[in-house]
Amino acid sequence: MQLLDGKIASAAILQKIKSKTAAATVAGKRKPHLAAILIGNDGASETYVASKVKTCTEIGFDSTLIRFSNDIAEKELLQKIEALNLDPHIDGILVQLPLPKHIAEEKIIHAIAPHKDVDGFHPYNVGMMTSGAPTFIPATPYGILLMLEHYQIPTKGKHAVVIGRSHIVGTPMSILLSRKGYPGDCTVTLCHSATTNLKEIALQADILIAALGKTEFITADMVKPGAVIIDVGITRVEDSSKKSGFAIKGDVKFDEVAPIASAITPVPGGVGLMTIAGLMMNTWNAYQKHIAA
Repeated sequence: MQLLDGKIASAAILQKIKSKTAAATVAGKRKPHLAAILIGNDGASETYVASKVKTCTEIGFDSTLIRFSNDIAEKELLQKIEALNLDPHIDGILVQLPLPKHIAEEKIIHAIAPHKDVDGFHPYNVGMMTSGAPTFIPATPYGILLMLEHYQIPTKGKHAVVIGRSHIVGTPMSILLSRKGYPGDCTVTLCHSATTNLKEIALQADILIAALGKTEFITADMVKPGAVIIDVGITRVEDSSKKSGFAIKGDVKFDEVAPIASAITPVPGGVGLMTIAGLMMNTWNAYQKHIAA
């Protein structure tokens, strides 16, 4: 069994970006600049954003963290996004989800300029991705593709089963794996909460991607021997034995499934780190377009 270590794969990708950034600044160009908007003080969101800002510093990017309280008016948030859209020194904009209930998530995503949408959620970028055109891919699916490439996991002709149909992970993942080229050329089955024969379909998977948000849902009896397992799940579970008071669990029952799989991602230390790598790649690509314009 091969451990698909996100720490190793992401470090290799980030080092390449760091080298390119250093070369650009030596040539007299400005640094890539990512702006992140964080609303409220949700613990998980705080952790995610802090990690993204820290990574920017490590690879030589500039970053701006903009904080708002939970009661911010939707109009004020939209005005701030528009200001960032117009700022020529900002390459990428991300708004950390989830948002407070009084703010329409769809409206906020649509407000971000497509050429600065490094999360890859804007309908323009989704449409470009679906058509196979170059664009910003949602960071988690992009990170998974980068991981498959790093570990040279064969995908051509494989049956990939994606469990979960969110617009952030499951649906784009199914599209990307079915595209021509590597990593792709898979036959893809997309499963979800209404799939009646989920276990039978999962057992057919050469590549199984679990992105449903249910802790340890995927068990050994759902996995074909030799399958590649990509666990996207990341859920905080109360654990008094931990100093933090919680443990991080994935959608896959790792101890059961790992001995059966040919390769598997750990949680934590797997896809989460690759998501940040995907975000940084998107920001670098946005920067390249902006300084060339």
